[in-house]
Amino acid sequence: MPRFHVDGPLRVGQTLTLPDAVVRHVHVLRLQTGDAITLFDGAGGEYRGELVDIARRAATARIDEHSDREAEPPYRVTLAQGVAGGDKMDWLIEKAVELGVAAVVPITAERGVVRLAGERALRRQAHWQALTRAACEQCGRNRVPDVAPPRDLDAWLADLPAVSEGELRLLLSPRAEVSFAALPADPPSSLVTLLIGPEAGFSPAEEDAIVDAGFSALGLGPRVLRTETAGIAVLAALAARWGGW
Repeated sequence: MPRFHVDGPLRVGQTLTLPDAVVRHVHVLRLQTGDAITLFDGAGGEYRGELVDIARRAATARIDEHSDREAEPPYRVTLAQGVAGGDKMDWLIEKAVELGVAAVVPITAERGVVRLAGERALRRQAHWQALTRAACEQCGRNRVPDVAPPRDLDAWLADLPAVSEGELRLLLSPRAEVSFAALPADPPSSLVTLLIGPEAGFSPAEEDAIVDAGFSALGLGPRVLRTETAGIAVLAALAARWGGW
């Protein structure tokens, strides 16, 4: 059944005019009046209904029932990702959403090749947020992860509160001596933050500051993974370890 995100709130019995982006998708899928669809607003659960009218530039849907179905893992991971160049960041965010990440913080660092500020940073944030909504439509999630504005590493670290009980902060580093096997067998009771550097990694001074902020350096074995590979590999491994599949 086709799934679409709609800014809420939604309610059973409601007849609503669908947003322009959804209307375009309806036409691309060649849906017809009377076809069943699923809508979600990000507040939890999903709404099943049907298309009651389709015009060239507009479409209307009726909501018939609500389901409390969720597809969230039993833990919350924030992915703080060094901004990658080209299309890598788009791909990475899309796949991270499919793997259950709860939030994404794009990080700019000393060795990063991408610099984002001002209007350009806001445009990229809006683009990445739209990618998360589309990924949720595709993969069946009803909770849309938040994409934060791009942050400079030092400023982001300075804003982090003290590490709370049960919280886990992980820095992926090829120089780390702690292996993935050392992670707890059960999901933490609090937030997990996974920090990954840009293509050239973090500088030694940056890694020292990150560890001072309560992060544990974590290694993934003898092979050095690309930045767009590392986060996806860890998210998939955590899902297998902590029951996220």
